[in-house]
Amino acid sequence: MAWFRKDKKPLKAQDRRDVPTDVFDKCKGCGEILYRERLAQNFNVCPDCGYHLRISAETYVELLIDSDTFEEMDADLRASDPLGFVDSKPYPERIAAAEAKGKSEAVLCGTGELDGIEVVLSVMDFSFIGGSMGSVVGEKIARAGRVALEEARPFLIVSASGGARMQEGIYSLMQMAKTATVLARLHDASIPFISILTHPTTGGVTASYAMLGDVNLAEPEALVGFAGPRVIEETIKQELPKGFQRAEFLEEHGMVDRVVDRREMKEMVATILRHQHAGWRP
Repeated sequence: MAWFRKDKKPLKAQDRRDVPTDVFDKCKGCGEILYRERLAQNFNVCPDCGYHLRISAETYVELLIDSDTFEEMDADLRASDPLGFVDSKPYPERIAAAEAKGKSEAVLCGTGELDGIEVVLSVMDFSFIGGSMGSVVGEKIARAGRVALEEARPFLIVSASGGARMQEGIYSLMQMAKTATVLARLHDASIPFISILTHPTTGGVTASYAMLGDVNLAEPEALVGFAGPRVIEETIKQELPKGFQRAEFLEEHGMVDRVVDRREMKEMVATILRHQHAGWRP
């Protein structure tokens, strides 16, 4: 009888609900579909499995620095093209495309207060050409280190990088020595330097300032190393241990002092600084 039957009609385009593409994210750890606003409130840490999704440099400043105390430094520095580098796209075009996303460089530097402690902070941004370290990144970090030295403030660097920027060749490699020299001066002056390693921290950044902290902290499951696992396996012709180059593996083998949940990072850094110098109090 017709009235007991319901004919199936195919959905038309106008019948479908439009769901904005920026409402949900998929956790790379457990595969759970997460409401993006709730995820942002949790600093992009999955509430189900604790996987740490990437956050911007600005969000990391918000996480570590007390409200209304951050003052950016050297925001006007811009990269040039000393080698006239061209691969699939001229280097100036790559810079322009990255700047069009609202970023000026792969590192954000400034001063502020962390739980009432005056600090100097540099945060790398992976969204700008893979967080690569070019001459501007090295110069900004070196200048930030000199401010920490002159004002006797603890220095913090949050790293997220694919390594030295190949488009600048030897100029980018020189930044390894430049930044390490400033950190050596901080060490001689007994001014704390804390390095925070996030996913990923690789290449020339790992081989320079990222692993030179008086204390090296890392986010859970962060990939930290010089060359990638695949390159190492092909070189030594051996299979690497499970979890090789992950933060937990490095902590177990003494390369990282502590693996710290992002949401607890500010409290951990404040505790370390107060242990290092009893005078740094709110």
